[in-house]
Amino acid sequence: MSQLDPHQNQPVLHLGEPLAGAHGAVILLHGRGASAEDILGLSHELRYPGLAYLAPQAANHTWYPTSFLAPQAQNEPFLTSALAKVKSIVDEAIAAGIPTERIILCGFSQGACLSTEFVARNPTRYGGLIALTGGLIGTNEEVAAPARPATLAGTPALLLSGDPDPHVPWSRVEQSAAILTAMGAQVITNRYPNRPHTVTQDELEQANHLVATIAR
Repeated sequence: MSQLDPHQNQPVLHLGEPLAGAHGAVILLHGRGASAEDILGLSHELRYPGLAYLAPQAANHTWYPTSFLAPQAQNEPFLTSALAKVKSIVDEAIAAGIPTERIILCGFSQGACLSTEFVARNPTRYGGLIALTGGLIGTNEEVAAPARPATLAGTPALLLSGDPDPHVPWSRVEQSAAILTAMGAQVITNRYPNRPHTVTQDELEQANHLVATIAR
């Protein structure tokens, strides 16, 4: 494992169709302390024929070491490595003939933050973003500072979270939703009062509806 690029050579688990034969892909990003196997279990809830489900494993089960609210520099080089890992999977899907309009990024907790940050840093028309308890990464000033192009072009985005949540303040979910909307995404937020740090059946149903749009 390279200290400068810790996630580079980590495995990517795969269920469903081979990329070369799939007409859509769902990239699943696990939370802190979890695994690719854990998040790949969501594919059983979001399972449609014809789709490839890809779940990379973070080095030491952690995409970045500190809170997503910390200054970005405190999470380097892990954050840059994690974003590069996601991009390599997106690029692999594109090379296999799957357009970004049929690629969905989905994550829980730390994986939701990484998914959201990736979409904001690599804006185009995606099949969707499903952020299950997460938001953009960095301090409030860092999140608000970049001039972000309005090129998400109608990308559907679900930002779903409990409130209060021990790791993700609802204010960051709202801030992230506003930024993604300004970038051209079609954002839906849903606040679940007093919901534990988990994924509810209602969230899975909403995610399922979004995944269905690339399975048609």
